[in-house]
Amino acid sequence: MSTIGQRGIQYLRKLNAANVPAALLEKGQDRVINASLALIRESAKLKGELVRALGGAVASSALLGVPLGHNSSFLQGPAFAPPRIREAIWCGSTNSTTEEGKELSDPRILTDIGDVSIQEIRDCGVDDDRLMNVISESVKLVMDEDPLRPLVLGGDHSISLPVVRTVSEKLGGPVDILHLDGHPNLYHEFEGNKYSHASPFARIMEGGYARRLLQVGIRSITTEGREQAKRFGVEQFEMRAFSRDRHLLQNLKLGEGVKGVYISIDVDCLDPAFAPGVSHIEPGGLSFRDVLDILQSLHGNVVAADVVEFNPQRDTVDGMTAMVAAKLVRELAAKISK
Repeated sequence: MSTIGQRGIQYLRKLNAANVPAALLEKGQDRVINASLALIRESAKLKGELVRALGGAVASSALLGVPLGHNSSFLQGPAFAPPRIREAIWCGSTNSTTEEGKELSDPRILTDIGDVSIQEIRDCGVDDDRLMNVISESVKLVMDEDPLRPLVLGGDHSISLPVVRTVSEKLGGPVDILHLDGHPNLYHEFEGNKYSHASPFARIMEGGYARRLLQVGIRSITTEGREQAKRFGVEQFEMRAFSRDRHLLQNLKLGEGVKGVYISIDVDCLDPAFAPGVSHIEPGGLSFRDVLDILQSLHGNVVAADVVEFNPQRDTVDGMTAMVAAKLVRELAAKISK
């Protein structure tokens, strides 16, 4: 486990060793959690009021950072991704217009709520069960401010569970999920961790939060990954057959009969030639234009999305992967906003 992953555990052990009463510790944890949620709540209210005052938006993308990396099985660098993605979104080397012509400087297209205070909460010794609930509550606070829709910046892929769970519960039923990734992330648990970044879609399917789960870009999959896919009825599109499946994937129609479409993009769905700044480098992936073609041609009501697993600590080529992640966010914002 990294230094980031150890800090909260070490702090809790020190308090326990000092015989700090459990009630006192829990009270302190509550204060930190409530402070974090209050900041998200007030930011969401302000941005929601602004969008409603401008008028004309049925749905508006709202960035919410979830800088969590400790559920990674290899490197924890994705915890540092949200600020780097934001920096790249507004980088002066490019303009703020999406490919279809939407202007990101318009709050009705994209606004920013800020980050969930993940490390501050973990430093108080809060466990993952409670931490996932904090993430869920943060997403709910965003969705409470109609027409805001969450566009979440990870963080590792474990964050998709609380986000999808909240979107489904808030909308009152399951969604269809388009999941782009080099890995299926369907382990029942990984290295004893039910919240591992290798397991979120097992939890999502167990919870009934998704009707259909389509996984695109898969090229690193174990026997368990295929067995879990059969168990849950997951539709997997492996890269070894991408040339055969290309036409289908560029003409997807999702969300009919359910509450909408959720898109989850792990940056390592891309070939590392396009995005080297990831923890798990797996050659043979999608091109960036492949991904954009799939997103831009998708027919369906996109109600929320996430971009995860960008690792700035491995982004050694002049911030190239940060710009890739930022462009994914831009195009998702265009897909969500109406």
